[in-house]
Amino acid sequence: MTSIINPGVSSSKNYTVSVSSGSKQDLIIRPRRLRRSATIRRMVGETNLTVNDMIYPMFVTEGEGQKIEISSMPGCYRFSLDLLLKEVKQCYDLGINAIALFPVVNDGKKDETGTESYNPDGLVQQTVKAIKDAVPEMILMTDVALDPFTSHGHDGIVDEQGRILNDPTVEVLVKMSLAQAAAGADFVSPSDMMDGRIGAIRKALDSEGYTDVGILAYSAKYASAYYGPFRDALDSAPKFGDKKTYQMDPANAREAIKEVELDILEGADIVMVKPALAYMDIIYQVKQATNLPVAAYNVSGEYAMIKAAAQNGWIDEKRIVLETLTGLKRAGADLILTYFAKDVALMLNH
Repeated sequence: MTSIINPGVSSSKNYTVSVSSGSKQDLIIRPRRLRRSATIRRMVGETNLTVNDMIYPMFVTEGEGQKIEISSMPGCYRFSLDLLLKEVKQCYDLGINAIALFPVVNDGKKDETGTESYNPDGLVQQTVKAIKDAVPEMILMTDVALDPFTSHGHDGIVDEQGRILNDPTVEVLVKMSLAQAAAGADFVSPSDMMDGRIGAIRKALDSEGYTDVGILAYSAKYASAYYGPFRDALDSAPKFGDKKTYQMDPANAREAIKEVELDILEGADIVMVKPALAYMDIIYQVKQATNLPVAAYNVSGEYAMIKAAAQNGWIDEKRIVLETLTGLKRAGADLILTYFAKDVALMLNH
């Protein structure tokens, strides 16, 4: 039998090995043997990024023939439904299995309480039905939050003092979830961070017969500065104040585990950390705390920074994107929502 003896504190890689004869010899440990060719590196790679890991966030807007580039998110567009369907088909053909759908609603349909969010003939519900007719195999994850539908841009109902009211908001979120489920959503995705909303939505879905509709919970969603381009895309920036009374403090980690555990108890099927890059420690801790699939949202600000640096010639965009997303998987993400999903599909398929 051979055993490696700890050589003590040393900067070298020379280890003393005891052999059965009692003699000793110096052995140089050479990890580079497993790096010497691309084939070997693929064989021993610990983390494998695939198209199956990707969820593609997409923006739908009203009208026809609309493909409007988002200035702060180069390469991302608001599509009207007719053009969105073509894009969805193309994505599915590339191997992308799931999209996260976000609506861009005209100001005239916004009000204080977001009533348009649960209109059965509203933009989201129409879009879900149309996608399911055109590409029934595509998994649809619909956003459950009021900010695209409220005139004030907050994720909840606001009282006279400007406070976000939790329980009345949850009542609207339940209506919104039921409308999306009725349209054919595979997963509803509460991103609002109201207390108790996962349990209320699960109870309502089950009582109405939507037992197969899953919940992707934005369990640890931080009050982050990385969301700016997304709010440009939806024109949903809050008209007053900020979202710090309901989204999480970026300084907190233990709180994330508490939020995840509560969402699991209330019936979440997938839990998510948002944003991703500055919160890889949170992704890791969440992965250690649960056996549920863990998603990470590679958000708009993270996307925009890479795009800007690449356009200036400062980085190799393809290598940076693959390294970034592989890092998120290595940290523990099973699923990654990323605006790079289509690009990655093209990279991995060629």
